[in-house]
Parts: sequence; C-alpha cells; structure tokens
Amino acid sequence: SIALYPSLCLLEPTVISVGRGTEMQFQVYGHPLLPETNFSFTPRPNFGSKNPKLKDQICHGVDLRKFENLGKIELKWLIQAYRDFPDKESFFKEGFYRITGNKKLKKQLAQGMNEQQIRKTWEKDIEKFKKIRRKYLIYP
Repeated sequence: SIALYPSLCLLEPTVISVGRGTEMQFQVYGHPLLPETNFSFTPRPNFGSKNPKLKDQICHGVDLRKFENLGKIELKWLIQAYRDFPDKESFFKEGFYRITGNKKLKKQLAQGMNEQQIRKTWEKDIEKFKKIRRKYLIYP
C-alpha cells in the first residue's frame, strides 16, 4: 500500500473508498455506484478505521494489489473513477484542493482530459522547480 498511496490519496477527498475498513487499505478503490466488476469489498469498522467511508456497503471497484513498483503518481485510477461515477457534482469533497494545491486538476477532469494531457500541463512548473532545486542538491 505504500507504493500505491501517492496515487490513491487523490481519491481520499472524493466519495470513493480507498479500502479503509478492510485489510486492503490503499490497495483498492470502489463505491456502490461504480459499475459492477469482478471485484468488490465492504468497508467495516476495524483497528485502522473505526468509521470507514461507505461503512457496510458493497463497493464495486478495482483491486490494485498487483501494482508493486510504481515510478510515478498514477492518475488513471482517479480519472477512471471520475468517469465511471454517475453523479459528477458530488464526486469531489472539500479537501480535494488541499491535496492538489489548486482547482486545476478538478477542472481538467471535468473537461475530460486524459492522463497524458494533464501531465503535459505540469511540464513548465516541473522545469521551474528543477532549476530552483539545483542549488540545494547535495549530489547532482
């Protein structure tokens, strides 16, 4: 789950469950209103989460446990969950902007942008950051 957390934390401030209340926290995601798949889980109170999101509801979703070594934050799961969720207006919760830093990603998802298009919008800021960080790197 540690490898998946940077990607799945983007789903935390949405209506989607990331498996809290299961033995698969941050290794799965789902919701009762997502299309039925061959994978589902039911969040229940446990040591890690006393009152999990979507408690006692069957969540249709995706099992990500086979993804072990991700080299980047994966946006595809956020994009897919957003596309598959029937009520776009209620998908995002207030904390989404705290995680993303601004309202751009939400707008990009609403516009139907794919992962490659979204990443392209980050390029200029990434290059600026790389220039700034050079003077702080101990090992180039």
